[in-house]
Amino acid sequence: MSKKIFLRRKEINNHLPKAVQAEAVTRLSSVYVNRQPLKGLDPVEEKKLMEGILDVSPSHSDWPKHSKEFWAEMTIPVGFTGVELEIGLNEDGSPVSIMDYLKYKFAIKHPHVALTEDEMLKDFGKRFYIQDLTREDKVKNTQIQFKKDADKEFIKLSSDPKNMKRVLRLMSNTNPDRLSNEQVENALYEIKDSKTKQFLKIAKDKNLEVKSEIEEMVTASVLRKIGNQIIFIDEVLGDTLEDTVVFLKDKKNSGTLTILRAKLKELAI
Repeated sequence: MSKKIFLRRKEINNHLPKAVQAEAVTRLSSVYVNRQPLKGLDPVEEKKLMEGILDVSPSHSDWPKHSKEFWAEMTIPVGFTGVELEIGLNEDGSPVSIMDYLKYKFAIKHPHVALTEDEMLKDFGKRFYIQDLTREDKVKNTQIQFKKDADKEFIKLSSDPKNMKRVLRLMSNTNPDRLSNEQVENALYEIKDSKTKQFLKIAKDKNLEVKSEIEEMVTASVLRKIGNQIIFIDEVLGDTLEDTVVFLKDKKNSGTLTILRAKLKELAI
């Protein structure tokens, strides 16, 4: 089945006219890793896919030598419009275009190649990127599904002011008890859009109530937080918030939880 991607280069920024820059070619060439040329395939894949490409058979004693030369000489010229590579596989698993497939496998392992344009722009060492429109569509759709799920959870929360405050307490430095319900809803709506994945994780957390209660106790100085540790007087209740939840939900520690809640209630009076 056919599948095509593009290997594209980072935009060239220099004093040359744009017409000249457009004609320029940047080469993705071999690099050495542990004194060996970077290979796009492992030894098993090489013998399966490269028989007939190299001048000797996989069983020949010179196979390693020819393999090394092949990858050492691998160069992909990348112009202004990029390089289209056919990376699809036939029904039997063989590449539709073997040379394009080998170039692709070489490129995705190359230290100068990023899997997306955003990744390339964030990393000074990356000078090329893979443009896979099919993958980009899937990524975009995944993001849309996250936002749709977040909207559903937000609607549920909106009908329960207590839960809205719990989520906001865990997602911001704001004390929701000092805000009106409208202010809490407005703040949470903005967070939902800017931190969608985190919002979904917290909104769906089965321990939302107890986690929020712990954070409320920390805010009120009933508990202390040093790094990630949660401490009551001199006793470490947990090395993380998750550990503290486990501690407080354990029936053996119900006495401690009762004391903590009483202290929090005293401060609220």
